[in-house]
Amino acid sequence: MSDIENLKRSINEISVKLTKLGTELAEINFSYKVEAKHSKEYWEKRMNEFKKYNDKSLEYYNQVHAMMNLINKEESQMFLLRTSKFRQLGLELLEIMQKIKVNPSITDPKDKQQSQWSKDIKNKITEQSNKCLNHEREMNSLFRDFYQNELKKILE
Repeated sequence: MSDIENLKRSINEISVKLTKLGTELAEINFSYKVEAKHSKEYWEKRMNEFKKYNDKSLEYYNQVHAMMNLINKEESQMFLLRTSKFRQLGLELLEIMQKIKVNPSITDPKDKQQSQWSKDIKNKITEQSNKCLNHEREMNSLFRDFYQNELKKILE
């Protein structure tokens, strides 16, 4: 088998994994939209959903990295750094969710007596969710560009 045939076979194997992971991510159906729910149970469930989504996303992005690494090591290393940042952003989001779970009244829009700490946490959850969403969009866009510019040529 030639090198190009081996490369195509490896790309196809990873493509199958990416398709499966993409389907699983779609089924999780996680949204970064922050809702003003103030029950401990809601935030517990939200954290579990995010953990599940984040773990599956990291699995997906690791496969993207593996695929990129077959063709362009330098670009794949840059993507790996972005994956690490995505992981870090996710951990920070979980920390904020934990603070809200412990004190869910933070998100109560009717509470006019909120402390500055509560207001800061409420702002941080929205800000961190947006950072995660935007970072993930950027990663997906980079992969789409890579696919269009690098992978398509090889697979044709």
